[in-house]
Amino acid sequence: QLQLVESGGGLVQPGGSLRLSCAASGFTLGRYVIGWFRQAPGKERERVSCINNSGGSTNYADSVKGRFTISRDNAKNTVYLQMNSLKPEDTAVYYCAAGTWYIECTKNGMNYWGKGTLVTVSS
Repeated sequence: QLQLVESGGGLVQPGGSLRLSCAASGFTLGRYVIGWFRQAPGKERERVSCINNSGGSTNYADSVKGRFTISRDNAKNTVYLQMNSLKPEDTAVYYCAAGTWYIECTKNGMNYWGKGTLVTVSS
């Protein structure tokens, strides 16, 4: 059974920080492109960030650029999303997903999905 498990979500005040983790089991994470996506209530799921298998290429949504950083530690079979300067608009369920092609790191192009972790940014 191939699984991705997100962790690290929770309640944080505006301006605060959180680090999300995405841990893989049943497969080698280093063979896959990993994306972080998020979905707020009543809104479409959107791509937050992607990282290729080696970590040499990344991309970010304009809304998080400069505030979020994606990284991976293939030896630990884990991908991270460091989130700084959080805003209420960042409130959403955050999902990690694994796919084959970096260019297809989209909400419809991934092969495996985690269950998500809730991030709530509120004062």
